[in-house]
Amino acid sequence: MTEFAEIWSYLSETPLLWLAATLGAYVIGDGLSRASGRKPFVNPVLIAVAILAAVLWASDTPYATYFEGAQFVHFMLGPATVALAAPLYANLSHVRRAALPLIAALLAGSVTAILSALGIAWALGVRGETLLSLAPKSATAPVALGISEQIGGSPTLTAVLVILTGIIGAIVVTPLLNLLRVRDWRARGFAVGVAAHGIGTARAFQVNETAGAFAGIGMGLNAILTAILAPLIVGWLL
Repeated sequence: MTEFAEIWSYLSETPLLWLAATLGAYVIGDGLSRASGRKPFVNPVLIAVAILAAVLWASDTPYATYFEGAQFVHFMLGPATVALAAPLYANLSHVRRAALPLIAALLAGSVTAILSALGIAWALGVRGETLLSLAPKSATAPVALGISEQIGGSPTLTAVLVILTGIIGAIVVTPLLNLLRVRDWRARGFAVGVAAHGIGTARAFQVNETAGAFAGIGMGLNAILTAILAPLIVGWLL
């Protein structure tokens, strides 16, 4: 046990250990998702988060130590966000044909996401930095962190809220839209992209390719609009 503790003490300080742990946790989560037939409640990100949280808690590893390895994954969020231009360009003809409905849905979704989060939290007594951190929760992580810092929120708390929003969106989107009898894959995908950013978009691609493409479009456009609206709404309300 003493030798194991010494080995673990050495490995835990190595950034590559936590990079491997992050990727390994996602592989396990994705494997379980595949085994379930891609059931929405068996979400690979949720499983990976639970595994990593358990490992960090059991090993008493500080978040700062973990992030030294995880920062390599975090760095890729930037290029991944820029790559959102690809589905937008590939489906430009579809976007042009449905431009007005998409603009209306984008405005409604973005404004509702910001106002509902702030309004519910305010009603429950949340104030200050915590309240401000909620405003950009439906934007993709790199954009949301920048918005949070700009308006006086906590980027760390915003990151947690963004992940939770994406996981919840990915879990509820399919049964909810089936219940509402929304059959158009473009509408389904765009809705989840606006509301649940990258994690929701990944789920949309698992269900239908067209839905995934429009989810990517909604995710990218909502990131831009949230960056404009969140500071304005926060300044107006608070």
